[in-house]
Amino acid sequence: MAAAAGPAELSAAGSLRRCLARLAALQPRPDSARRTELHLLFDQLISESCGPEPAAAPGPQDVCAVLVQGCQLVPLDQEHLVSKVCQLIHHLLNRYQVMVDEQNLNFLLSYCISALRQCSSWTHVEILQALAALVYNNGPKCQKYLPELLGKAGLLLQFSDPGQPDVELRRAAVRSMANLCLSVPGQPYLDESYRSVCFQTFLSVLQSSKTSDVDDITFCMLLQSALKGVQSLLNGGKMKLMQTDQIGALLAVLKKCMFHGLPGLSIEVPTALYPAPLPQYDKRSPVKQEQSEPATSKQTGSRRKKCKGKQKKGEFGEEGREDSGDAGHESVLGADMLKLHLGDVQGSPCPEPQPPVWGVCAGKEPLPLPTGCRCISSSESEYSDTEGGIQSKVRSYQANVRQGALACFLSTIKSIEKRVLYGYWSAFVPDAPGIGSPQSVSLMTIALKDPSPKTRACALQVLSAFLEGSKQFLSVAEDANDHKRAFTPFSVTIASSIRELHRCLLLALVAESSSQTLTQILKCLANLVSNAPYSRLKPGLLTRVWNQIKPYISHKDVNVRVSSLTLLGAIVSVQAPLPEVQLLLQQPSSSGLNSSGSTTPRRFSCCEQWRKALPWAGQNPLDSPAEPCWLLHLCVSIIILPREDPCPDSDAAFPSLGSVYEPCPLRLEALQVLALLVKGYFPMAQSYFLELGEVACRCMEEMDPSIQLHGAKLLEELGTGVLQQHKPDSPTAPEQRVPVSMVVTFWTMMLNGPLPGILQNSPHATLQTSACDALSSILPEAFSLLQGDQQILCVTLLLGLNHSENPLVKAAAARALGVYILFPCLRQDVMFVADTANAILNSLHDKSPNVRAKAAWSLGNLTDTLIINMETMGQSFQEELSDLLLLKLLRSATEASKDRDKVKSNAVRALGNVLHFLQPCQVGKPSFREAIEESLQALVATVGSEATMKERLLGPGKLSVPFPL
Repeated sequence: MAAAAGPAELSAAGSLRRCLARLAALQPRPDSARRTELHLLFDQLISESCGPEPAAAPGPQDVCAVLVQGCQLVPLDQEHLVSKVCQLIHHLLNRYQVMVDEQNLNFLLSYCISALRQCSSWTHVEILQALAALVYNNGPKCQKYLPELLGKAGLLLQFSDPGQPDVELRRAAVRSMANLCLSVPGQPYLDESYRSVCFQTFLSVLQSSKTSDVDDITFCMLLQSALKGVQSLLNGGKMKLMQTDQIGALLAVLKKCMFHGLPGLSIEVPTALYPAPLPQYDKRSPVKQEQSEPATSKQTGSRRKKCKGKQKKGEFGEEGREDSGDAGHESVLGADMLKLHLGDVQGSPCPEPQPPVWGVCAGKEPLPLPTGCRCISSSESEYSDTEGGIQSKVRSYQANVRQGALACFLSTIKSIEKRVLYGYWSAFVPDAPGIGSPQSVSLMTIALKDPSPKTRACALQVLSAFLEGSKQFLSVAEDANDHKRAFTPFSVTIASSIRELHRCLLLALVAESSSQTLTQILKCLANLVSNAPYSRLKPGLLTRVWNQIKPYISHKDVNVRVSSLTLLGAIVSVQAPLPEVQLLLQQPSSSGLNSSGSTTPRRFSCCEQWRKALPWAGQNPLDSPAEPCWLLHLCVSIIILPREDPCPDSDAAFPSLGSVYEPCPLRLEALQVLALLVKGYFPMAQSYFLELGEVACRCMEEMDPSIQLHGAKLLEELGTGVLQQHKPDSPTAPEQRVPVSMVVTFWTMMLNGPLPGILQNSPHATLQTSACDALSSILPEAFSLLQGDQQILCVTLLLGLNHSENPLVKAAAARALGVYILFPCLRQDVMFVADTANAILNSLHDKSPNVRAKAAWSLGNLTDTLIINMETMGQSFQEELSDLLLLKLLRSATEASKDRDKVKSNAVRALGNVLHFLQPCQVGKPSFREAIEESLQALVATVGSEATMKERLLGPGKLSVPFPL
């Protein structure tokens, strides 16, 4: 093969050079022989550019030289040659992805623009195709040609006019305009006037309807070009949709194109959508639906003919998506779906993708197939192979339009403020249908009915972006109480929409067979769970999601498994602790899984295996439940147990420790879920406190920095959970808390493990920061019971990290010192107080605002400690602290009170404490008197300034502190 590559390379680049030499040899004289040779040369070049991919592409300089030489040899009055040279420009630039330099670009653009003005109309399509290839990613270099192309009488505006009878010409003009709108990072973008002209042109194209003389494929390509143009305008970041009529018109055409050619569905969308709390008018055309049924059946039969004899479990779902039926069939099918969802689906044990919702599931009798889904033999099909191929091609182009509309919608969402976007919620998000009325079309209609897996995934991606950041909007939802009113409150309408979203997404989950689309469904569910106000809704929604997600944790595709864990993490983190989630966590590990065990992975069947793998098994004095929390067991098993089977193909992209453990993304997600579980439901996790500490230790001992990082975060959550339990105002009874002796054992294990090494030697700043935060989460009572060398180790590490050059590490160390200074066993040590004060003052002058903010908070804690020691130890402690250190504290706090708000509030707190701590003999010293006057002026300025409420409240309080003058 290597030997064959040599001649291929020579022919690929060499052929172009030979043609360039032949072109250069030709003289620009108008004889027939020269024209014939040019025709032959152009034909050869076009043929080669359309042939197989060469082993090595020719260089950009050679391509540009050929194109420029060709244009120089072809006068504009020889239209056949003009057409061919423009075809050559189009083919060569697209084939070899050549970026034309500015000098050659100017010549070629001038040539094309002149050709458009002088040549006959039959050449214009080829010329515009060449123009589109030239301006692609070259928009900033075309500024001087924009008046000719996009001005009032611009060529592209003329050819893209709605009255243009030649649709191919219009499509080529729109495509050129779309390529001009592409942005190049760091380069100037189109002026506002040109952007507006292009936007209106694209909008008029999308609003137009297909006429009878236009074929489906050409119209689809026209729509695609317009959609790409709108997307380019929005992705450039320069165009923000602000006007209501502009937003409404764009959303209307996007909704129309989202359903373009969707089998069995024909809707009429108004010319503009308006913000409204209820679903807006989208009329369905029953005549078109009835006519579409036979065609749909024939298309289904055509697909079945190809798949005959190979149908496997899950393939029927792809075939069934061709059906949509009429409104009556849809309502019946919806009822069957709901019945299945509420009954069989929840207990479904199958980890593989389920058959579609109208197929066999969980051992039940098959549901009757809808009319449009009946099996048709190949002999019943009225299409010949050629006709079937055309129909297949049309469906493919229509799917591309739907995908383009959804991609454009995704860019639109990013260009509109969320508070404006949610005014159109009802136009794109499903709501429960009223009695006797069909459900309004929405993004979920595509996710459930589109025959293309890629289009379904696009719709779910858009819905996920729609849901992201919707917590404030959805927070008004409420249906926990039965509303008996003459009208439906908006809160109930939103709650109904949330319930319908849950229902539709779970139905899509059951029916889906594509792993990519499954991943998007799970991500969409995770976004919904993260933003829905479940405390205001009737319980049961999370239970359905919880029970239905379990089988997908053992799916063959790693991305599906990771997304399943992400969804479980969203459930345990939303408004924790929720009573419904607490009940779910208490379920036995076998709940919702196949009782026969045929599809139950070993991780579910050996519930104590992971505990036996840890050295602390059986040493936990807390009352452990008979069976561990299902989710905790699952996450720990994924993290520490070796993988159960050889690496499947789907895991090949995720190598992990010689394939001993599960793929790294899966382990990372399990660690995050475990940390969220500990954070939100610590009482359930504390029964395995030492085991979880061992898990964190093992993760921090690994070589992968990301695993180490999430191990440190798990350690921090465990430490924080203990701190919350032992607070004086904690609702947890003393006998139900983690014993201090166990906490001492826990931290002894950490300090004898990998934690000190990470803090001292890790080259990863983020990892050191997390380890520092973890070390600051130690329980004060447990710290006092640690051995002396371990206490010294902790303090030494933090004081050393306070001099780190990385601002993240330095800020974390400054904060940790602010925590340690409040420990009873340390705050009375004058040497530690002095060392900590000097370290904090050093950080208070750092150039990083984050470091200064953390240092100011620690300075406030330090001065709180001074007051506590003064009240408990008396004058002896005041005399032991040097005047120089107190003066430095006073001056640094005064200077910090002039900093930004996050620094100022704690600086004011520190100022008042230091003034209160001073002794009369110190106040009388000249060095102190000047500093005291400056600090008082700073406090008065804070009270009188436009400070935050926190600073203005602290200011008067600190002015009233008693100190002798």
